[in-house]
Amino acid sequence: MKILGISAFYHDSAAALIIDGQVIAAAQEERFTRNKHDSSFPVNAIKYCLNNSNLTIDSLDAVVYYEKPFLKFERLLETYYAYAPMGVVSFATAIPAWLKEKLFIKHTIKKGLSECNIYNKKNLQLLFTEHHQSHAASAFYPSGFKNSAILTIDGVGEWTTASISKGDEKGIKILREMHFPHSLGLLYSAFTYYLGFMVNSGEYKLMGLAPYGNPDDIQTQEFIKQIKTQIVSINADGSIKLNMKYFRFHTGLKMINKRKWESLFGFSTRKPNDKVLQHHCNLAYAIQTVSEEIILNMAKEAKQLTGSKNLCLAGGVSLNCVANGKLLQSGLFDSLYIQPAAGDAGGAIGGALEAWRLLNDKNPKNCMNNAFWGPEFKKDESLRLITKYNAVYEELDFEELNKRVANLIANGNVVGWFQGRMEFGPRALGNRSILADPRNQEMQKKLNLKIKHREGFRPFAPTVLAEFVNEYFDIETESPYMLLVADVNKKYRYEIPKNYKGLNYMEKLYTKRSEIQAITHVDFSARLQTVDKTQNERYYNLIDTFYKLTGCPILVNTSFNVRGEPIVCNPDDAYRCFMRTEMDFLVIGDLFFDKKNQPHNLKIRDKFKAD
Repeated sequence: MKILGISAFYHDSAAALIIDGQVIAAAQEERFTRNKHDSSFPVNAIKYCLNNSNLTIDSLDAVVYYEKPFLKFERLLETYYAYAPMGVVSFATAIPAWLKEKLFIKHTIKKGLSECNIYNKKNLQLLFTEHHQSHAASAFYPSGFKNSAILTIDGVGEWTTASISKGDEKGIKILREMHFPHSLGLLYSAFTYYLGFMVNSGEYKLMGLAPYGNPDDIQTQEFIKQIKTQIVSINADGSIKLNMKYFRFHTGLKMINKRKWESLFGFSTRKPNDKVLQHHCNLAYAIQTVSEEIILNMAKEAKQLTGSKNLCLAGGVSLNCVANGKLLQSGLFDSLYIQPAAGDAGGAIGGALEAWRLLNDKNPKNCMNNAFWGPEFKKDESLRLITKYNAVYEELDFEELNKRVANLIANGNVVGWFQGRMEFGPRALGNRSILADPRNQEMQKKLNLKIKHREGFRPFAPTVLAEFVNEYFDIETESPYMLLVADVNKKYRYEIPKNYKGLNYMEKLYTKRSEIQAITHVDFSARLQTVDKTQNERYYNLIDTFYKLTGCPILVNTSFNVRGEPIVCNPDDAYRCFMRTEMDFLVIGDLFFDKKNQPHNLKIRDKFKAD
């Protein structure tokens, strides 16, 4: 049975193909269009999924959309009615778009599919799953658990903003839901906006900024108190109630009531290019701390309702790897599985898997054992860029390539690493990555300012050989999808000044903290990716070669892109990114490119986009 899953029209549109209960292909539309968080109908992603298996739309048994638009439209109407006459301008703006595109979703989907290839519309079986059901399915079925508690948390689906479900051999049963407008995802996004980052894009920046806050500062503690007494009421079961006087997302086109926020917290809404000050860091710490408390409460309730020793996580909030790490440390559950594409893109996989389960009356098993479901490119396709750009390269056997790249990284160089199938989800996991030496004390600064062209406070992730994870990090499990944060073990830390917590964020950033400085965040944490040979043999072998050379089984791994752009998809994207930054070397398959040898008259140094 062949099922195509689709998510579209809000953010991170994607497509996924399931054959006989197994994920065969999955990709986000943004990777093809180069429009970050592209919300358009995923024509290119669908074409890829079909072409990858030599299928047509007529050969599919079903096409599944990841949510139910009529329920979402019902929520839109009821919300505007409840808060009328507030939001009349927003209502007048939103309704035409709904009537044209989203309400008549069947017509829109069929029209979009016709752009992929010609098919018989009468034979098309078009199905719809609920948004949080798709999230739950995207996590439970790939987890391999026989039974599990399932926690899904995001901004909002149709009505639901968070759900607790139980998964077992009978499928997935939703036990508890929290409804709009009360939403942890929207609460976190409101603080993202207030602190000067883009909603649905900058939440991970807020998470990265939080450790620069001073937990002992009176201001930080006051911020936490203000959030919990004025902004949100928190219940023991994890449910929350927002004070809607502080928000505008339910009636308008903005997230917050700026006047009330600025009066409460005592500073103006930060603009994207404004300098980051200590009070911004302190507020980021405060909302991250409050969010972790809410998530832990939700997890406790899930444990009580299901009695399971396992927990599955999905929904955009599940990309908060700091909270995930705290949840793991709590010991509430023996095992934790997080869908690598936890946001809306993963709904394409979840919707397809849930449809397969309903049509076959049994759970799909062993359906997603990695995250490498995107396109890969043969050597002749890679060589096209040689002709296009008159690029200079060497072709090396893989053993020689590994030795050369490991040596270059050990000597302070930055290497773009492009291999195999593209990752599905927001993390680069070793196939579309930029790699560097974690021991280099200047590497974080170099990567942020000269390669990624992004804010200097942003941390970088380590990829560690799985057999060494306990040696370097305080964690007892693997983290193949870079969705858990753990502390660097004390034996690798340096002594820090006694007044370290009181330093401003730039002083903290440039304090020597550990032997693996480039991946050690200012609170001694790191967002881990573990890798073994069965997950990614080529990437494992490179890191192993670096380990044998240096004694360090870790590389800095950051996504192969620059600020404001999606991760690279094809060799052309990779070469353009390489030439537009101060990356030193590029590897595409077995092809090796030295920046010094490339022609320097290329007109591809475009302006970088804001994000």
